Amino acid sequence: MSTWEVKRLAGALGAEVRGVSIGDVDEESARAIEALLIDHHVLFFPDQHPTAAEQIAFGERFGELENHPHLSNPRDGLPDKIFELSAEHGGVADEWHTDLTYLPRPALFSILHMMTVPSVGGDTMWSNTAMAYDELSPPIRALCDGLSALHDGAANDVPESRTVHPVVRVHPVTGRRILYVNEHFTQRIIELSHLESQLLLNHLTGWVSNPRFTVRYRWAPGTVAMWDNRVTQHFVLNDFNEERRIQRVTVMGDQVEAAADSPWPAYEKAGGVSDTNRHDEILRLLPDPN
Repeated sequence: MSTWEVKRLAGALGAEVRGVSIGDVDEESARAIEALLIDHHVLFFPDQHPTAAEQIAFGERFGELENHPHLSNPRDGLPDKIFELSAEHGGVADEWHTDLTYLPRPALFSILHMMTVPSVGGDTMWSNTAMAYDELSPPIRALCDGLSALHDGAANDVPESRTVHPVVRVHPVTGRRILYVNEHFTQRIIELSHLESQLLLNHLTGWVSNPRFTVRYRWAPGTVAMWDNRVTQHFVLNDFNEERRIQRVTVMGDQVEAAADSPWPAYEKAGGVSDTNRHDEILRLLPDPN
């Protein structure tokens, strides 16, 4: 590990790591990589070209892997724990999002192997959502600390898959407070009226994309990226017309802890939750206060 070269890529987040082969990572070096991830939030390992088996073994150093819960691999022969995605099969993730937040226990880490890169375009951006929270004004931070939001999988064609998470979560390692709403999966803030929810969500989901919170990465074939979903969102620039193909493994099992308990009930007055059944459904999704 003393031979590793770690180069920061932006002021907000991101580092490139050279001198390590992910196919040879043992328990000690996996913990060193995890420590780097806590510091930089997203890591890039150029010139790796791992096999599917090597990528899976690397991912399993950090926890339990699951395939994508709702999308299928576009071709046969891939192991169950790895997922392949291209613009042709599954589209382009060109909205800011954190992976799988519509699940009660979302993605913890995502590990992406860039297989095929277009000659122009197709970069990915990540945002530091702890920094985005820190730079909100104190009154907005105080408001957000006590709010909850409904996330659903409509963007993945599974609108029935939904859960409630806090608008502001706490990172279990660093203790930092983190904005945990995204434009791709977050549908509404449940303590606010529909209009109030829309106004605040539009502000927060736009705020996290402020360039000073972000890093932008230009891919090369064989690069592996790993990011901490607890403190990042990401966005693919849909500015290419050639093949762009990735293989990803996902470390699951995140446990989302609220920064503060919500002192308010779900909003149910005129202009809020549309009907009694919807309100009852949201209440069922809320964490048990006991």
